[in-house]
Amino acid sequence: MSVENAYRLLYGAALAWLTALAGIMLFRSVRSAGVTGRLLCVNMIGTLVNGVILILAELLRESWLMDVALIYTMISFVSVLILVRVAAPAEDRDTETAGEGGKADE
Repeated sequence: MSVENAYRLLYGAALAWLTALAGIMLFRSVRSAGVTGRLLCVNMIGTLVNGVILILAELLRESWLMDVALIYTMISFVSVLILVRVAAPAEDRDTETAGEGGKADE
């Protein structure tokens, strides 16, 4: 077995593992009871997809896929921030602001 074939086998196993983990996270996000758990699962799926893109970039020797991964990371980060702001329970946000400079709405 050559080194090239060993790397292909390693990359294939890593891709299969990350895909399986993304499937588990998808199942977990559907089964989760709270909004926070679902948001964490969606964020983890985004991270796993980013890992798959980076492994494919190395496997296929396509450097432009690394740029795609970087853009995907930025979009994923901003979308999770927006989802947290919109979908997080209001009482969680009130306790955060209460500790910053005084009391929450009384």
